[in-house]
Amino acid sequence: MMQFNFLAETKRLERLSEIGDKLEVVTNAPIDWNKFKKILEDELPDRTQEGKGGRPPYDKLLMFKICLLQSWYGLSDEQTEFQINDRLSFQRFLGLDLSSKVPDRNTIWTFKEEMGNKFVDLQIFDIFVNELEKLGIITHKGSIIDATFVEVPRQRNTREENEKIKGGEIPEDWEENKLSHKDCDARWTKKNGQTIYGYKDHINVDNDSKIITKFEVTSASVHDSQEMVELIDEKDNEVWLDSAYVGKELEEEVKEKNPEVVLQINEKGHKNHPLTEEQKASNREKSRTRVRVEHVNGQMTICGGLFIRTIGIWRAERMICLKNIAYNISRYAYLVVKKPKIA
Repeated sequence: MMQFNFLAETKRLERLSEIGDKLEVVTNAPIDWNKFKKILEDELPDRTQEGKGGRPPYDKLLMFKICLLQSWYGLSDEQTEFQINDRLSFQRFLGLDLSSKVPDRNTIWTFKEEMGNKFVDLQIFDIFVNELEKLGIITHKGSIIDATFVEVPRQRNTREENEKIKGGEIPEDWEENKLSHKDCDARWTKKNGQTIYGYKDHINVDNDSKIITKFEVTSASVHDSQEMVELIDEKDNEVWLDSAYVGKELEEEVKEKNPEVVLQINEKGHKNHPLTEEQKASNREKSRTRVRVEHVNGQMTICGGLFIRTIGIWRAERMICLKNIAYNISRYAYLVVKKPKIA
């Protein structure tokens, strides 16, 4: 019969550290988690006085960290519960041990709903960005704007049903229980021959740090340029954009918000008016800066993927916000812990 070794857990964790536990990079970063905890406790319901008996509610910071794990690893609520029970690295990040009670899938879902209802996720996003500005991590010397698709489970609707949804109507024969499983906000679109169904995460990225400073969420069919004005404010000094953002009216709207901002927009060729060699050279130079935003999208694809399991734009906004927060935290941890210092 196998005997239990009280040192086994410690030895296994030491081995995980030796071979490289990525979550330790975040744990070792100088993040003031108490600022997040204060917002969570101030804004979310206090259930300690509800009913008599039973176990106390889970720590809200613990629950928020569980949401980060979900975002980094692209896990459903069910898989999150399983993986926390199964993986020592997850337990260490959360401050749990083998004897700790792990929140179940329903608890995780309820916490996200409550956090979304109070817009706590947006507050945490802004708090963290403000902290990084104070630390000088975010410099606002230059910004890059881009949009990336976030897919959701595909709907199997008829052509007639899709036409009604596009027109803002709900098919008559969709009963309440069926409607709860139908996403009437996500949209189909095509890019480079690929069909996509879901939403878009429009982001403003600080050029120096590659931290996301602002974001907007729309359906996938919304053109990138439609959120450009919302993503630029008085803090932006110079902004790099691709040719999708070309437009005199757009530039005028931006200038009304921030007359000093310099827009570096890749030029677009037209039929019978191809780009000159000088314009091509200018585009290449701008692209050397713009490519940094592709690193952001690529990292988010690797860590958790650009896919969410939600119904409706309200929940999509909440999950995409969490993905952006999770990316920013991991990026900050890399900058201050992992990235080698240059002499």
